[in-house]
Amino acid sequence: MTPQLQRRLYGALTDGDAQAGSRQIRAFVTHFSALTASKLAGGLLDPKLVLSSVLVALGAPGGLVGALVPVREAGALLPQLALAGWIERTGQRKWFWAVGAVGQGIAALGMAVAALTLDGSAAGWAILACLAVLAVCRSAGSASYKDVLARTVDKGTRGTVSGLAGTIGSIGVFAFAILLSVGIIPGKPSAIAAVIVVAGALLIAAGLIFARLDEPEAEVGDIDHGLGGLRAIFAPLRKDAQLRRYILTRTLLISTALAPPFVVMLAASDGKSVTLGHLGLLVLASSVAAVVSSYVWGRLSDRSSRRTLMFAGLAAAGVLALAATVGTLTGGLGGPFGAAGFVFAAKIVYEGARAGRKTHLADMDANGQKAIYTALSNSILGVMLLLGGGFGLLADLVGPALVLGVFAAMAAGGALVAMGLAEVQQDAQ
Repeated sequence: MTPQLQRRLYGALTDGDAQAGSRQIRAFVTHFSALTASKLAGGLLDPKLVLSSVLVALGAPGGLVGALVPVREAGALLPQLALAGWIERTGQRKWFWAVGAVGQGIAALGMAVAALTLDGSAAGWAILACLAVLAVCRSAGSASYKDVLARTVDKGTRGTVSGLAGTIGSIGVFAFAILLSVGIIPGKPSAIAAVIVVAGALLIAAGLIFARLDEPEAEVGDIDHGLGGLRAIFAPLRKDAQLRRYILTRTLLISTALAPPFVVMLAASDGKSVTLGHLGLLVLASSVAAVVSSYVWGRLSDRSSRRTLMFAGLAAAGVLALAATVGTLTGGLGGPFGAAGFVFAAKIVYEGARAGRKTHLADMDANGQKAIYTALSNSILGVMLLLGGGFGLLADLVGPALVLGVFAAMAAGGALVAMGLAEVQQDAQ
């Protein structure tokens, strides 16, 4: 891209500041291009719907389908605490994101090969292994990105670059859902494997683009990884009752993140009413739910993240209990449109829980230890999510309807625990 085109793109996407230097413009465009490719690829590789539908179509056991979300989320969270010290001791931190993105792309290509050449348990294990590699590579990018962004993009445009990339990525996923829904992209494993190849190529391209970022040398720090460092990290857990309650609330509400693959399993349990051919409808329902609910939940969270977590937990309990009841009585979820309705509702309550927990952590009093609070809660949640993979084995034994019933009880428990959280928005005033 020529310098003139970069300047025009920068002006169109920001406030058109003509005084911005060429280095700033190049950095903005680099971030925007790499993030857009990465976010679009992430939507095409969604484990909650896309990968779970592929595994169901390939005949993988429920235990492997249920492990997709835990492996993806835990793999992205757990390594961050260990990576933090390595990143702090490195001057050029863009390489963590760039190499991580390329690694994710290679892992995605491995998933596509598995979907094309294997079936049953073999396909499930191969795709799950590739997803684990992808998640660990993603954690490197997550742990390093905010630092790189802060040192390469000026204030006032940082939110713009990530927000615009997210919007374009969402539009791309929406287009993917439409193409699936109308049959332009066939609902077959081979066609979805081709889409996964595209996602892998996008991630590799994102890594190569980000590697060209002109990043200034960072100050090299030194983090204590000995016993003293561990004590400092875990000290808030002993001293802060509100942090313990927040983590318990968040743990119980992981049911909203774990539920969608089990909705897919239950919807396809009769073997004919909902198939991979209906994936487009499910992705479309999920995308629309995110669009219509994210802003509303965000506004509610800014007023009271405590109440948002309570409402989201209660709503999730109702949605998941209804899905479990319908599945138990009918053996399915009322066909493709019934399944899409439950996916729509499940996505809405997930967005509520997500907005509430992010805003609550951001606004709660962390005694100047926000980074430690974040790393600690993320690490504990990573362990809990990894243990959540056991729900897939439970689904193999008793069926997905009962598992959704358990998730409903967890969500209700999360709402009850959230009642004891402080009104951190009022405390901050």
